[in-house]
Amino acid sequence: MKVFVTGATGFTGSRVVPLLLKNEYEMRCLYRDTSDRSLLSSSEVEWALGDLSDTDALSASMRGADALVNLASLGFGHADSILRAARDAGIQRAIFISTTAIFTQLNAKSKQVRTAAELAIETSGLRYTILRPTMIYGSPRDRNMWRLIRFMRLSPIVPVFGDGKFLQQPIYVDDVAAAILGCLKSDATIGRSYNIAGKHPLTYNEVIDTIARLMNKRIWKLHVPSKPVVSLLALFERMRIPFPIKAEQVLRLNENKDFGYAEAQRDFGFNPLAFKEGIRMELKFVLSV
Repeated sequence: MKVFVTGATGFTGSRVVPLLLKNEYEMRCLYRDTSDRSLLSSSEVEWALGDLSDTDALSASMRGADALVNLASLGFGHADSILRAARDAGIQRAIFISTTAIFTQLNAKSKQVRTAAELAIETSGLRYTILRPTMIYGSPRDRNMWRLIRFMRLSPIVPVFGDGKFLQQPIYVDDVAAAILGCLKSDATIGRSYNIAGKHPLTYNEVIDTIARLMNKRIWKLHVPSKPVVSLLALFERMRIPFPIKAEQVLRLNENKDFGYAEAQRDFGFNPLAFKEGIRMELKFVLSV
């Protein structure tokens, strides 16, 4: 089977493509002029230069592929272009990565875009599967846990905006890759949507404590009321003052993000790592940077 992949050079894509190659799928991957392809084998991957907004060119790139794995974000409004290109190219089987962030109670701008994208996929006529991972972590390329690890390496004090008791359930990147492979192999996943997450939920306080224990480092958590922090960050954003944390990120830390995955377990054998095991593997990168 030949699989066409969007987002192949990204954090998740760099783990998905090698896994599919290992399982004897042929790979054709979309890339842009600015894409860093160094992490993927140039000899085993067929590359197609293109852009998600150019439907005709995208369709031409997809022709001859049997399936689509769309790792590119659905939050930028390209879903309709991707779906039209896939139909025009004759692709029937497709797997799309969405996110559990669509369930946030916040009025996030991308929530409406992603929700509309999922609806478009469900009514596209493709033999689709939608996977919604929680926050993905697993290497220095992730945007969240690696940032926290770097901070904890430098500082014995970690500020926590709020009480830190809301639940998280991060998913290790290789578990996302395994889920995609499992869906490609299982017809039971066609026409279905699945939430996928780490093995067990834990609080943000427990996230920090787990990392600290594995680093063998004493860490103090400094709890800061979240409301004034959110107000200050929102002011910075209105004034276009750059800051490493956004108000929305703080708000998201103060809502539960735990998700069951029994249906994924039943339909394609999803069996994720516990956070302690996943973060232990991520911490191995600390020795090399």
